[in-house]
Amino acid sequence: MKSHLSISPAVQAALAANRPVVALESTIITHGMPYPQNLTMAQNVETVIERNGAVPATVAIMDGRFKVGVTAEDLERLAQTGGKAAKASRRDVAALLASGEIAGTTVATTMMAAEAAGIQVFATGGIGGVHRGAETTFDISADLDELGRTQVAVVCAGAKSILDIPKTLEVLESKGVPVLGFNTDDFPAFWARKSGGKVDHRVDSGEAAAKVIGLQFALGLGGVLVANPIPESHALDAAMIEERIAEAIRGAEAEGVGRKELTPFLLKRIFELTDGKSLVANIALVENNARVASEIAVALSKQAR
Repeated sequence: MKSHLSISPAVQAALAANRPVVALESTIITHGMPYPQNLTMAQNVETVIERNGAVPATVAIMDGRFKVGVTAEDLERLAQTGGKAAKASRRDVAALLASGEIAGTTVATTMMAAEAAGIQVFATGGIGGVHRGAETTFDISADLDELGRTQVAVVCAGAKSILDIPKTLEVLESKGVPVLGFNTDDFPAFWARKSGGKVDHRVDSGEAAAKVIGLQFALGLGGVLVANPIPESHALDAAMIEERIAEAIRGAEAEGVGRKELTPFLLKRIFELTDGKSLVANIALVENNARVASEIAVALSKQAR
């Protein structure tokens, strides 16, 4: 893995000096929203991390390398390539590195790269999980396996609302992944602040989260999920978004969309059905997760001194 890892000078210097670093995925750029909103979002999220005392490290597969900390030019290239880029989960990594294709990294592959680089904290929008109807399709995201084995703390707004959240929480429990609620007892549902599920443990500060994460990693256990609800000012009505999701799922079934094409299809359709409100909410929650991830990274850095 390390032989195919390209770490930017800024990220390398921060890691060498034990300064806080926050990893960022890139499928949210390539497959999560249209251009140029995706580029503006990516730039703003990196700025949020810097303002909160950490170094951003956006991860992508480009030019036959796992890049950890892409350049401004690379960010532009990712944003403009958009959905034409590959979507890289764990199974795709070797083939994409061999071909030299440009690819956005999912939660799973970003975790792989972050751990290999020595980065402990990663901010994303929402994790993948168990898809609705998985009892017949067996459509379960590789993100859940990765969380069970890879020592990275993932800060997210819960699981994407398009998923079966109760089943996702059950699988996380089976994988031994602790779910920490950041200032919440309720597991968030991406665009909505509550899913009806409960977190395993509540933490009310970056320092409290860092204490649990530090011990988890010292004990040789796997990843940690930090569930951080979307800001109240940007949350969407749960009943309204559920109706739109159901309509989008019916559309996917009618068109025969499945496997890794399903999530991008549903997100795009929900954007259309909500007149763009889902995109505004998505951007707000990602920025909020970046802020919390920075707080945790800063606390972990102080803990290690």
